[in-house]
Amino acid sequence: MKTLYISDLDGTLLNSRAELSDYTVKTLNRLIASGVHFSIATARTIATALKMFENVTLNLPMILMNGVIIYDPDRRKYIKKETLSNTIAEKIIHTMRETGQTGIMYTLHGDEMVTYYERLHNEALRGFVAERTAKYNKVFTQVDDFLDVTNEIIYFTFLDGQENMEKMHSAITEIDGIETAKYRDVYNGNLWYLEVFSSAASKYNAVRFMREYGGYEKIVGFGDSSNDIALFRACDEFYAVANAIPELKEAAAGIIESNDADGVAKWLEENVLC
Repeated sequence: MKTLYISDLDGTLLNSRAELSDYTVKTLNRLIASGVHFSIATARTIATALKMFENVTLNLPMILMNGVIIYDPDRRKYIKKETLSNTIAEKIIHTMRETGQTGIMYTLHGDEMVTYYERLHNEALRGFVAERTAKYNKVFTQVDDFLDVTNEIIYFTFLDGQENMEKMHSAITEIDGIETAKYRDVYNGNLWYLEVFSSAASKYNAVRFMREYGGYEKIVGFGDSSNDIALFRACDEFYAVANAIPELKEAAAGIIESNDADGVAKWLEENVLC
């Protein structure tokens, strides 16, 4: 049976330092070299994903930004994308301002991702940009007004305390044509992410695309957080790491070791490479 194994990154395949352990790197390379089909489904962008996997020979399309885009590393291009219309993007920007927030806006110019911000109004966003600039060589461009950007808009990320993110989430869900992912930062429990993208995009829809694209008869997934519920629903078999939220643990086929104990890699070695 042709099977795809697909894992979330943060809190699942990555450890609490947001890194792949040496054991996980070696296991994944053995897995892929043996012909097993493995990929990732993450909220992260291609810039950070490629840097994280620079020592792993990933050769299958990767689900990025919660299913908004799918990137083929062999062809070095996006093979699927879900954009936001100008009208919807304008509504998101206006809601952002009405709720006193700022954030990061992701766009595509052909196959190049261009990332913008207007201002970084809190320490969380300043840290977000600083870490990704230093660690992953990502480029963030400051603009006076998001509305002046003419590229294809695909995604917004907001980061703040739970109360502020709840307030914005309540306001922004009134907009038709969008999907949101709201979840606690796995590296800082006092912060919450709110991500906004097209309603046509989700890890669920992206996995369905991968099933047809690769002709897979079975898909096995791994995750930890609320934004992995869509991934879980698209899989034939799903495993939650020990550090996962209760909702995923209750619904999963099984609970494996935590992300800091290389749970995904150990499960793959014991059940696929054995």
